[in-house]
Parts: sequence; structure tokens; C-alpha cells
Amino acid sequence: MTGWIAADWGTSRLRIWALGAGGDVTGSATSDEGMSRLTPDAFEPAFLRAAAGLLPEAGTVEVLICGMAGARTGWQEVSYAAVPCDPIACPERITTSDPRLNVRIIPGLSQSAPLDVMRGEETQIAGFLTVHPGYDGVICLPGTHTKWVRVAQGRVLTFRTAMTGELFDLLATRSTLAGLTDDGWDEAAFDQAVSVAVRSTGALAADLFGLRAAGLLEHVAPGAARARLSALLIGQEVASMRPIWQDRPVALIGDATLEDLYRRALDAAGQRAESFDAGELTLTGLCAAFETFREDCQ
Repeated sequence: MTGWIAADWGTSRLRIWALGAGGDVTGSATSDEGMSRLTPDAFEPAFLRAAAGLLPEAGTVEVLICGMAGARTGWQEVSYAAVPCDPIACPERITTSDPRLNVRIIPGLSQSAPLDVMRGEETQIAGFLTVHPGYDGVICLPGTHTKWVRVAQGRVLTFRTAMTGELFDLLATRSTLAGLTDDGWDEAAFDQAVSVAVRSTGALAADLFGLRAAGLLEHVAPGAARARLSALLIGQEVASMRPIWQDRPVALIGDATLEDLYRRALDAAGQRAESFDAGELTLTGLCAAFETFREDCQ
């Protein structure tokens, strides 16, 4: 029997878990109807389609959502909590049409100097800190927009976002590099290039054009060129974030493939990092938020 429902609504995907009264997972569902495919009025129908097998036939069920459902173009915009703060603020209730749904969305986090925001990652951070309550260090969340987050004493102190994943996609598919980086992957080329990139003091824009020149003059294979592009972007990102991670433990939370690339880049920069499963920590964070706020935020 479903006691409540947890959901992680990302840009490209929706994940839903049904939980019993004791916190055990009794069912789950996924959908490819992420925020990028929806208008605000389409979120509730999309949720009902995805959660159809998990919803009660009658009565009301509590639904707690993290991620992009609370964005400006999401289901309904919810606020940001300003750092330094606990990773999760009181979830905000939104208006729904279906009487079975009692929906709350977890606020994102914001920073005034330098300006920055996050949505969804705060729940993974909360999940990590639930499992590692005394952690004092850095959490890196690789993705389309990678987050570097300084945490201590259970709080988020500061963070920075790098658009590295989005830049890689744009450069690999829509730039002058597209014809050189459209297929394959060379692990050795990535490791060689990232070891240089993490120590580079050169201009990123110039180094990027160097990839095109190498492809034309040295006939670099597409797999090697693609790996070098990734290494250049990730390596220079890691180098630029050194003031955040230097002399601190680093935890990686994200897609396993991306985690591995960031771990190798950090290793090349002289910093060890440990990887953790993003899906498990997201659900852990949602459960911790539900237990903390289900009475305080009625």
C-alpha cells in the first residue's frame, strides 16, 4: 500500500517511487517526460500518466518532488533558500486539479556572491549528508551543469556551477569541431589530454581551436578528438575549481560514466575522490526531507 510518493523531476527524465508507512519502496516508475518537454500546464497530466499504477483509487496521497518541477518553467515555481543553509528548506505546497494529489516541491538553493542557483542537487546533498553526517569537504555533482559544493556541519556553505556538459554537447554537435568529434571514444587519449588540461594556463578558446587544427593536420581519429574535447573541458574546469577542492575530501555524485571522467581528472590534478550513487542518494534525501517536514510544513 502506498503511504506517500517521492519524485525526482529532471530536465530529461521523471523518476517516481511509492513508499510505505515504514519508508520501504513498494513501487516505482520512470518517464521520459522531463521538464524540457513540458509546458507548466502539462506537468500534472504527465505526473498522472507516469504514476498511474502507484496512486490510490480514492483518498489523498502526499507527493514530495525535487528538481525542475519547481523551476520557473516547471509545474509551479517555488523559492530558493540562500546559502549558507541546510541543504533542504521547507517544501512548498502547490495547487493541483486531481483531488488525490497533495503535492509539495523542495526549494532550490541560491547564492548571491557569486550569483548561482541549483535545483535537485540539494536533495542529493541532503541524502549524502544523511549517510555521512560529519562530512566536511566538497561534493561534486557532474552533469550538464556540474556543481561544486562546499559543505560542513550539515550545511551548504557555498557552491559554483560549470556549464561543461552543455558546452561539450554544443561544441561536439554544432560547432566547427562537430565533424571531427562525432563518433567513438579513446580512453588513452582522454587520460593523456586531461593530465595536460588540469595544469594548463592557456586560453580555453584557443585550446579548443587547437583541436580543430590537430584534426585537420594530424588526422586525429574522431574517437580521440572527442575524448580530447571532453578532457580539455573537464580538465580546465577541475583546474579552475582548485580553490574549492584543494586539501579537502571530494565526493562525486552523478552518472557513473561522468563520475569516472571527473575522478580521473581530479586524480591527474593530484586529488583523490570517492564516487557515490546519485539515484540512491536522491531517494535518501527525499525520505529525510519527508520525515523532517511532514509535520512542520502542513
